[in-house]
Amino acid sequence: MKTIIRCPWCEGFDLYRQYHDTEWGVPLRDSQKLFELLILEGAQAGLSWSTVLKKRESYREAFDGFDPKKIARYGEKKVAELMANPGIVRNRLKVSATIGNAKAYLALEKNGEPFDQFLWSFVQNKPIQNKRRLLSEVPSKSLESDAMSKALLKAGFKFVGSTICYAFMQASGMVNDHLISCHRYSVVKKL
Repeated sequence: MKTIIRCPWCEGFDLYRQYHDTEWGVPLRDSQKLFELLILEGAQAGLSWSTVLKKRESYREAFDGFDPKKIARYGEKKVAELMANPGIVRNRLKVSATIGNAKAYLALEKNGEPFDQFLWSFVQNKPIQNKRRLLSEVPSKSLESDAMSKALLKAGFKFVGSTICYAFMQASGMVNDHLISCHRYSVVKKL
């Protein structure tokens, strides 16, 4: 039986491996799905990605499928409902940021800047193909994530520091940070 080599960070439980093998690093071009991923990466701040990954379906349900138009209209009643929901990270700043981020998303779109194009512009609309051999070679941020973070903050987004943006770029396929020994490296490189 052939051994499948994966990036070491995803070993530990099946949901992590499944996420790594099917989603992480695959170029994502859908604006609403990019919005969802950015919100989830922000929710992860100070926590492990596995915590948020386990709660992802609850997040989708609680936040109306991450529809920015619906989220932007949330009021105090909805915030109270979210704060009582054990299926999400119940942090008032993160919940409020999600609502504010939905408003910022809609403002970008209203100004004729589709969210997907705005985000992908930081990598010139083409995934950066890294050739990392060791997990220790993977940085926590980059010049591109610094620029993305600064632009998102200027546009009114919250929980979008450079480290969060870099993790987002890795997850959304803007950066291929699968190790070259990983079975997904060459697959993702071709996408």
